[in-house]
Amino acid sequence: MFLSFIFIKRVVFSIESYFSYFDYIFYTVLTLVPLLIVVAFFTLAERKAMAAVQRRKGPNVVGIFGFLQPFADGLKLVVKEIIMPTKSNKFLFVFGPSVTLFLSFTGWVSVSFDIYTQILNLNASLLYVLVISSLGVYGILLSGWASNSKYALMGALRSVAQMISYEVSISLIIIPIILLCGSLNLNKIVYIQMKTIWFFFPLLPLAIIFFISILAETNRAPFDLPEAEAELVAGYNVEYSAILFAAFFLGEYANILLMCSLYVIFFLGGGAFITSEVFLLSRGFSTIVGLDLFFSIKSIFIAFTFIFVRSNLPRFRFDQLMYIGWKIFLPLTLGFVFFFSGVLWTADSLEISSLPRMGSAFNYLESLSIRF
Repeated sequence: MFLSFIFIKRVVFSIESYFSYFDYIFYTVLTLVPLLIVVAFFTLAERKAMAAVQRRKGPNVVGIFGFLQPFADGLKLVVKEIIMPTKSNKFLFVFGPSVTLFLSFTGWVSVSFDIYTQILNLNASLLYVLVISSLGVYGILLSGWASNSKYALMGALRSVAQMISYEVSISLIIIPIILLCGSLNLNKIVYIQMKTIWFFFPLLPLAIIFFISILAETNRAPFDLPEAEAELVAGYNVEYSAILFAAFFLGEYANILLMCSLYVIFFLGGGAFITSEVFLLSRGFSTIVGLDLFFSIKSIFIAFTFIFVRSNLPRFRFDQLMYIGWKIFLPLTLGFVFFFSGVLWTADSLEISSLPRMGSAFNYLESLSIRF
């Protein structure tokens, strides 16, 4: 009888684990499929916005107002022949863009769209996102080396140097946010801003530096040196075509949207409308409309700022890029880390603390989150 009980218990646990894995797969697909659609239409919005800035029409032939242009481009890249260089490393040539695409999507699983909606609620979700974004450089490096082309290799080396340089600044910028919140959980960072004020206002210099750093981290203009067509033809992806080029393309734009989302979480309060404590209207309005809407509006605004910068600013030289990263941003961010650490230490020693405690309100919200 005892053995029968153990057998039934194992069967029940196996069924529960089966459904938990099914739910995990369901919510992952529910996040990634809309992400692919958003990436497709973000490329269309970028082309439309840049055309408006440059007094052009932009895509307007395929579909109504050109709305089907992203799907036509995707179909064209899928049906084209994959051409590989004769002397390239075939396995790494295919593995590089696959890694880039996989990592760009993996970072989204712990992003807090609002205070209780994400696929994976980790205690150190901030650290997880930083690690995943840092690993993306390996796909670019492998692709540049496997192509057996001097232009691709030079573009890959530029990208590695650029991403490492500005990841240092990004890491130092995040330290004051961690000190203010006392947590590495993205949910708690959003919760603190909902109860107090957006970090954009007290950390304005760091917010500006963070925005410039994520421009360089995602290889966007005016820091698109790895893809400088005047010098390197097309950079690390010069030898790629068809679906492999589309993998790089999707990975790049998914990473851009991820960085926009992180900016919203770190400095604009996530899905919070202003602050929940100061403006009583925001409570009812956020409940009726939903925090996801405000999160999307803020992310779209930051994404269009990316587009505006690309359409208006010229490209930097590579030595200027490195000078900004190591001689300007690194000392500034390091100084701000010591400054805010001193401010918080002084406030703590004087028993001054305006930050809310992680009480029952947050514990209740955390219990509503999707956790696996």
